[in-house]
Amino acid sequence: MTDTAVTGTGTAVLRPRAPEQGKEPAPPRARGILAGLLRTARPRQWIKNVLVVAAPAAAGELFSRHALGRLALVFALFTACAAAVYLVNDARDAEADRAHPVKRHRPVAAGDVPVPLAYAVGCFLGVLAPVLAAWLCPPPVAALLTAYLVMQLAYCVSLKHVLVVDLAVVTTGFLMRAMVGGLALGIPLSRWFLITTGFGALFMVAAKRYSEALQMAGKKGATRALLTEYTTGYLRFVWQLAAGVAVLGYCLWAMEEGGVPHTSVLPWRQLSVIPFVLAVLRYAVFADRGTAGEPEDVVLRDRALALIGLVWLAMYGLAVANW
Repeated sequence: MTDTAVTGTGTAVLRPRAPEQGKEPAPPRARGILAGLLRTARPRQWIKNVLVVAAPAAAGELFSRHALGRLALVFALFTACAAAVYLVNDARDAEADRAHPVKRHRPVAAGDVPVPLAYAVGCFLGVLAPVLAAWLCPPPVAALLTAYLVMQLAYCVSLKHVLVVDLAVVTTGFLMRAMVGGLALGIPLSRWFLITTGFGALFMVAAKRYSEALQMAGKKGATRALLTEYTTGYLRFVWQLAAGVAVLGYCLWAMEEGGVPHTSVLPWRQLSVIPFVLAVLRYAVFADRGTAGEPEDVVLRDRALALIGLVWLAMYGLAVANW
């Protein structure tokens, strides 16, 4: 605050106003810190954790009361684990994020959430989630959650600086999300499910890296150091290869009858190949343009892709129900 004063020459000058007695600068409000912590936990990323229903849905065991309750619990635990990783990651990268044109607005980098608090909340969630999983879920679920945390924290510390390994770690995180629902309900995971899910995840991860590399080319403030070591040609090769393997794996699953002919009105499983391939091709458009930086944004904002996804989901559901 300033006061205006007039000198003897008639010139107006601004003088700082003396602070009022008994008043100090207001500390950060608790509500603002809580909002910052929530933003750091990346609510928009929680959509990825919906993958926990993939295996039960594929097995046709999604809508029992037991399954829904157990999957809701697993979803919450995985969300807590992911939030713990995001908090620790943003606390570690606060200085580097301040040099990034977009990431500097993250709550920790912007100073809305103190770095020690981000570490503390992240560690608390990282301990709480596996403990609750060990208490409330089958042992394989607790083991997988613990492995996910260890792997992701190792990624934050060092693995994200290792070529190719960084792609494998992020891809494995997606695959673990898809596996945990089956482990929670004791559902066997088929090889085709693992192949399609794993390479589908690699497709999106490599497409995101490719988009980031194109967008940050020649710009200062890139916080992902490996973007300068990967070539765009290599990243393009990876996402194209992964897309091809994912489509091949899905087609082999769809065409495999297992000796039991379908009794439904139409061969929905085989027909579901069409929207699946169209969805991959549609997503590849954004990957090729370099605008697939955030997979959830691509899926939620593109109406054509959303419609194709709904058609695929309907066909897949009819195939599982044998309608």
